[in-house]
Amino acid sequence: MHYARIPREYWRDRMRKARAMGLNTIATYVFWNLHEPRPGVFNFSGQLDVAAFVKTAQEEGLYVLLRPGPYVCSEWDLGGMPAWLLADPNIVLRSPDPQFMNPAREFLKKLGEQLAPLQASHGGPIIGVQVENEYGSFGKDAKYMDDVRNAIVAAGLSEVPLFTADGPDRLAFGTLPDVQAAINFGPGDAQRAFSMVAKFRPDGLRMNQEYWDGWFDAWGKPHETTNAEREARELDWMLGQGFSVNLYMFHGGTTFGFMNGANFDRAYSPQTTSYDYNSPLDEAGAPTQKFFMFRRVIADHLDAEKLPPLPPEIPRTEIPEFTLTESSSLWANLGAPREIHDPQPMEMLGQSYGYILYRTTLRGPANGELAIHELHDYAQIYLDSRLIGTLDRRHNEDHLPLNVSSGTHTLDILVENTGRINFGPKIRDDRKGITQSVTLGDAPLTGWQAFCLPMDDFHAVRFSPRTPQTTDGPAFYRGYFDVSQTGDTFLDMRAIAGKGAVWVNGHALGRYWNIGPQQTLYLPGPWLKKGRNEVIFFDLFPRTSPPQLRGITNMIRDQLAISELANAR
Repeated sequence: MHYARIPREYWRDRMRKARAMGLNTIATYVFWNLHEPRPGVFNFSGQLDVAAFVKTAQEEGLYVLLRPGPYVCSEWDLGGMPAWLLADPNIVLRSPDPQFMNPAREFLKKLGEQLAPLQASHGGPIIGVQVENEYGSFGKDAKYMDDVRNAIVAAGLSEVPLFTADGPDRLAFGTLPDVQAAINFGPGDAQRAFSMVAKFRPDGLRMNQEYWDGWFDAWGKPHETTNAEREARELDWMLGQGFSVNLYMFHGGTTFGFMNGANFDRAYSPQTTSYDYNSPLDEAGAPTQKFFMFRRVIADHLDAEKLPPLPPEIPRTEIPEFTLTESSSLWANLGAPREIHDPQPMEMLGQSYGYILYRTTLRGPANGELAIHELHDYAQIYLDSRLIGTLDRRHNEDHLPLNVSSGTHTLDILVENTGRINFGPKIRDDRKGITQSVTLGDAPLTGWQAFCLPMDDFHAVRFSPRTPQTTDGPAFYRGYFDVSQTGDTFLDMRAIAGKGAVWVNGHALGRYWNIGPQQTLYLPGPWLKKGRNEVIFFDLFPRTSPPQLRGITNMIRDQLAISELANAR
């Protein structure tokens, strides 16, 4: 389980539940892009105090396996690497390229300052440190792997055993000769996987570093579930052989804010905010049927050791329906533009997340195909502030017909970064926004203004206090609700029927999109206040009436829009 996907106030609760299921060790990734949001600016405080997470694990009787990257995958934006790396057009991520390795070394050095004293050699709970992550599924550069190992050593994080983690059929490419090799695999593959690692390293480690007991969700696709009974039988077999097993995930949690990643197989596929993962603990930390099935299996292998009881249930609360009575058009909150000749991706403009608006002037009459070359990822096209179409990278959409009458007109292209690719070769160039050019017919369009919209500060948004009757395009909305008692809840986004993101009391909950499967956003109780609470959300689509929200006690995560059901089939 990952500290960044669990509210800090709940770290101890989740760890106690891990002990109650019979686990003795917690594995966590470390997310470079959270800890160094801008070059040379590091943050290890509050929610990002990974040392406090590790210390809490020790207090709860748990060891820790540290997975510091610098690449972690994890269905996380750019596999955990900072987006600002991509401002360099020539950088080669996950390679010995000094433009990548130098900042990676500095990050690992700073991480070592936080965590080296917490290794088992100093009496701490960290008993192992992973070198990179599934590199065998990405490349074959042994020098790069050696560079990462050396950076971990230089950071002081090698006083405990180092290990790699790869699929069993990729061991030859992702391992180092003097580093232990763990294996990752899914249900039904245990016997084959352990047989392969035994042939590869006859005297080596027998550790399953990731047993995929669930899977992640992607927008517009059905909610993922797995067979708990089969997994319990396989867990029983692995423990019976004396092998070490790490459940990925024990508790998935939530990829808050804009930090979800994306896959690219045949097409681009962004992942949801919910990282429930069909895990033993659900998104809000409640034990599932899978939890109790695994608990029984583990208890049978503990030689009568009594498992701790479960901690008390975390209260959940409902929030009656309330209206967001204030609104503010995006067009009134654009700020100062950057003047650019050709469109540039957001990273080149110093932006990592959110949205970006490209604006140019057209002189008509003109007719033809408007084409956005390498759109990343979702665009709305406006002519004189009127929405004329949307383009979605998931469906390889990159052009539409455009008819421009005589005179001067304003063309706006609003692009959402819906998550950087986190796995595979395309991570190296998944810049966001318009990443090449825009043409109308055969002619390139030049002379642009770029408005960066990172959505990280709403103090300057000019909300109207009047109840909005209509909005004619993208807009911010603000409303308030009162609670007398705090508790976990789920904002029901079904009535919004749009696409955007939500913040409550300054906390970024994540994205919503009416195509599903996720239809609720987890709102942790510690982020609520007794009395008045503020909700802000940004939605891309026009509205004819004031939006309304409510909080419910259970997540809704298996509903697809009708238009997406056909694609899912």
